[in-house]
Amino acid sequence: MRRSSAPSQSGKRPLFPDIENYSPITNVNNSNKPKEDSSVALHREKRLKTLKFKPILIPERKALQLNSNDVTTTKEVISDHEEKIRKMLSKPFKIPIPGYELSGRFLGAKFSGPRRALHDPNAANALVVYAPPELSEHERLKIDESKQLVHVVVDPLLCNILRPHQREGVKFMYECVTGVRIEDAFGCIMADEMGLGKTLQCITLLWTLLKQGPEAKPLIEKAIIVAPSSLVKNWYNEIFKWLGNRVRPLAIDGGSKNDIDTKLVGFMKTYGRRCVNPILIISYETFRLHSHVLHNDEVGLVLCDEGHRLKNSENLTYQSLMGLKAKRRVLLSGTPIQNDLLEYFSLVHFVNQGLLGTAQEFRKKFENPILRGQDAAATDSERAVAQERLNELVTIVNKCLIRRTSALLSKYLPIKYELVVCIKMTELQTQLYKNFINSDSIKRSMQNHESEKKKGGGTLSALSAITLLKKLCNHPDLVYEKIMENSEGFEGASKLLPSNYSTKDVMPELSGKLMVLDCLLASIKSTTSDKIVLVSNYTQTLDLFEKLSRKRQYKYVRLDGTMTIKKRSKVVDSFNNPESGDFIFMLSSKAGGCGLNLIGANRLVMFDPDWNPANDDQAMARVWRDGQKKPCFVYRFLSTGTIEEKIFQRQAHKKALSSTVVDQEDDVCRHFTLNDLRDLFKLEENTVSDTHSKFKCKRCVAGVEVKGPPEQSDCNSDLADWRHAHNSRNLPDIPLKHCWSSGVSFAFHHRSTEQVKEKKEIEEKPEEVNMDTEEKEVEEGKKKTEEGNIGQKREAVEIREVFNPVDTLLVHRWVFLFVSSSPDQLKVL
Repeated sequence: MRRSSAPSQSGKRPLFPDIENYSPITNVNNSNKPKEDSSVALHREKRLKTLKFKPILIPERKALQLNSNDVTTTKEVISDHEEKIRKMLSKPFKIPIPGYELSGRFLGAKFSGPRRALHDPNAANALVVYAPPELSEHERLKIDESKQLVHVVVDPLLCNILRPHQREGVKFMYECVTGVRIEDAFGCIMADEMGLGKTLQCITLLWTLLKQGPEAKPLIEKAIIVAPSSLVKNWYNEIFKWLGNRVRPLAIDGGSKNDIDTKLVGFMKTYGRRCVNPILIISYETFRLHSHVLHNDEVGLVLCDEGHRLKNSENLTYQSLMGLKAKRRVLLSGTPIQNDLLEYFSLVHFVNQGLLGTAQEFRKKFENPILRGQDAAATDSERAVAQERLNELVTIVNKCLIRRTSALLSKYLPIKYELVVCIKMTELQTQLYKNFINSDSIKRSMQNHESEKKKGGGTLSALSAITLLKKLCNHPDLVYEKIMENSEGFEGASKLLPSNYSTKDVMPELSGKLMVLDCLLASIKSTTSDKIVLVSNYTQTLDLFEKLSRKRQYKYVRLDGTMTIKKRSKVVDSFNNPESGDFIFMLSSKAGGCGLNLIGANRLVMFDPDWNPANDDQAMARVWRDGQKKPCFVYRFLSTGTIEEKIFQRQAHKKALSSTVVDQEDDVCRHFTLNDLRDLFKLEENTVSDTHSKFKCKRCVAGVEVKGPPEQSDCNSDLADWRHAHNSRNLPDIPLKHCWSSGVSFAFHHRSTEQVKEKKEIEEKPEEVNMDTEEKEVEEGKKKTEEGNIGQKREAVEIREVFNPVDTLLVHRWVFLFVSSSPDQLKVL
């Protein structure tokens, strides 16, 4: 019987079986069986000897072979002729797909052939940022196809979501960083106002440069994004939001020095396809501290968010960024001019070094003449020179700067109302304010300010006095310690405090602005489902907001400088959730004024102004931005006739400067002289609005606005072109109407452009657009008059109109008088 050579069977047989006890039939060893009887055993032994039996051991079989060409077989000996014939007759295997290419092996060799664009430039909605020059037929025959330039087309993943102004911005930045717009200059400033999608535009530019170029290869291998520490995580999330897992950025927002150095060295030492994290996101502070690592190698692109931080070319952050080996530079800033033109020069010099000369040359040629011409007391010749230098500056800078105003958002976002509310101080605030500015110590400080400033002193006391006055305008609680200490300016002021005064519980009735805010919050809470953001420059004011919220049992969240970056994002996400019960978001403008997205709220109160208008604009842009679904109301509170109005006027002066240089608006009103702006410590008691008084407004007569603003004006226009409210009758916001009697003395208000356009469409096509309540009532009044008074030449009809069902108390009369036989000719008295 043939034994199986299978491993499962051969493994069961012993290598050296016991001959005496081995049975070749059963293939088992019988040594373990019980011994037989002695007679039987003797008989078996005799039989084995007579048969001379020997165990049969069959050798193992060789493994089966797949074919005759197996390496284990002996190689067939063939002649050279036979081998030649076999080669000639053999056919290589080909994949049976018509037109299939790349079926052979290349072993990493580059495929040689004509270059092709990464994306189809002829596709629908394709955004082509670079198109190669057209070639004649003769030139095409000569050119090497492997060196031909190709189209650079934005990835359809991003291109299909870009709005028209964003497509224009991406193309502009691409032309700048590739040196198309300015020879040997590869930088630009993206100066769009807040909410226009600067982040998305820059991500699109970044992705395009990382993936393609005119030579069919990426223009850059890696890039660095420098942003405020609070926005590092936001940039990481935005890149993941738009690009998903297609790219893996490296975000560094904390850690030990050694860990950060290790990560940065790894980023700087990797190139090409080995670069796992081609995008580094880092804060300004971390960049400055670890700049020695980042200066070692070249970087394709550096992008600086909130670039107005680089306004001072003397600080260490600016100098460390200037030392980076990156010729392509993009700077993002919604407010390129904040305080003076020299700061503007620093930004342009960072992206395109030498474009405007040195700082001294810029100051002599541009800054001094332009500022002299901006002054209200400037002569005609000075204004002419200023206009000439301004035109020259704009011509140079426009090649590397792109700026669009937030008016573009009106096409995509709900209407926005902005209201500048002037509020009278309480009697306690007024008395404390007057005692402070009239005190001998403050007068001495003001008199000695100029002389001490020349010697290097005096500035601190003046600034501290200004800060105390600003705090007093918010609430006496903020200067309570100074009052009790009898500090300079508050000598004997403790006698003015009421007997029941206490800082443990908030007392809104002691502050004009806090009384109006208390009333406003109550009205919003009781009549709407809106959420609101409260912004202040002082954490002490946020403490007051907290006390007031606890007193009124409002749910709130607070974000200030003490909150960690990780916790900030959780707080913001929770507040934006419609299901959350939070009513108030308290925000410190210094800690969270930039980059936060608070679209969960549609109302915002700027409780106190900042010297820098950019800070206020950044904070006020948190709610009216992409994703907002409800009409927005932005309030700016100012204490009437105080230093707050003077600060606001100074902001208007700075905005006029920015508007002239960047926005190129010619009709910027010159309302304020420099002497007016320096008159900070004067209290204007007999005015409803010091700012409105300085306008010398011609549209208001005897406390009534007799002429409306220009048709093309909007929230971005000069304040003189806004609506001026001397009472609550024409205010667009019902909750603020309810608060007028709490201390409001005057209000400027305007709305976004879109609503103005809708009104124009109403006049042209009343049957296609929903008309305002006023216009509906007018039309109804006309119809009734026509039906009841046919044939009469003169008739007067009174129509009572209610502005809103909620505001049932506000009712006024419109009187229509037909002045001719035609009832269509109507005048509103």
